[in-house]
Amino acid sequence: MLIPGLVLAGLLCSGGPSTKVGILPASGLHPFGRWLLTPAGQVELIGSAVHFGFQFMGTRAAVYVSVPEGSGHGYLQYELDGVYQGRVQVDDKDRKPLLIRAGSTGTHTVWVYKATEATSGPIFVDKIVGQGLVALKRPDGPVIEFIGNSITCGAAADTSLMACGMGQYADYHNAYYAYGPRVARALKVNYFLSSVSGIGIYRTWNRDAPSMPLVYEHADLTDTGRRPWDFGQLQPRIVSIALGTNDLSKGDGKEPRAAFDSTRFVSGYIKFVRLVKSKYPAARIALLSSPMVGGEDRELLQRCLKAVQGAIDAQYPASRPVVLFFFDVMRPRGCWYHPSVEDHALLAAQLEPFFRGLLAE
Repeated sequence: MLIPGLVLAGLLCSGGPSTKVGILPASGLHPFGRWLLTPAGQVELIGSAVHFGFQFMGTRAAVYVSVPEGSGHGYLQYELDGVYQGRVQVDDKDRKPLLIRAGSTGTHTVWVYKATEATSGPIFVDKIVGQGLVALKRPDGPVIEFIGNSITCGAAADTSLMACGMGQYADYHNAYYAYGPRVARALKVNYFLSSVSGIGIYRTWNRDAPSMPLVYEHADLTDTGRRPWDFGQLQPRIVSIALGTNDLSKGDGKEPRAAFDSTRFVSGYIKFVRLVKSKYPAARIALLSSPMVGGEDRELLQRCLKAVQGAIDAQYPASRPVVLFFFDVMRPRGCWYHPSVEDHALLAAQLEPFFRGLLAE
């Protein structure tokens, strides 16, 4: 799927008045999700499933993308004329552009998505080369923001390129097929993800920090980030928050791990919801449990979420009440006890009626 140099030369030399090749600079695109425009005019794709669209004419278009030198690789994935095509590796050593191939002439529509998450590193878009290029915007409509951890990222879900344990963590990411994007596509609404693997409300799966409240306001979703995220860029109708799996984690057995502190969790969650509401005063807040947490921990998490719901509703009596959704417990089939691509389809099927009802209110 990576365009070889000779094929690119053929694309650029195919000519005639009706097949003139043009360039669409990255600065002319309309990305949707967590992204930034660099001083050099590149689009920096940051968050999981951040995406952009364009149209081209003919049978080929070349998308020039890169990752920072020394960062290894990341993944993009794309749709062509509404059909999902798969994941494509973007390597720091092999800087050939991504070639989009269509099976027929005419006008074609492409949507490109970042498969990997923010903490796996950015992917930069420089330009698109092709015939009849037009940058696309997302249609107007409701927006859902999905805040969460590795499950929300679609991490460790896709073994189509290699078996679990054969590659690096990012090799199994598939944000396009995570539960949030699946639900949004089914409901025909817009979406973006603010999600980080291993993160929780007051600690991570094996460390005391960072937490989601510490990274949420930073564009790159890290606690060391210095670039603020512009919350005015997108105004979600619904904010879905799925945190708690990692707070409840027993850790990796290498570092001391205190027992789960429900008081700290609930107070931290209340503060975080207040932060979200300060960014999006009109948004409906939905708190999701975890499909990975069962037994007594499942009941504990549900009690904590009910406590957060009650506190927020009391503090914001004029706002629409917070809503809760409790997943069924799942035995995941992905890598490292994560949902697989197929499991995410099951999670999305559970969630779709819930969000459909919220959108209808």
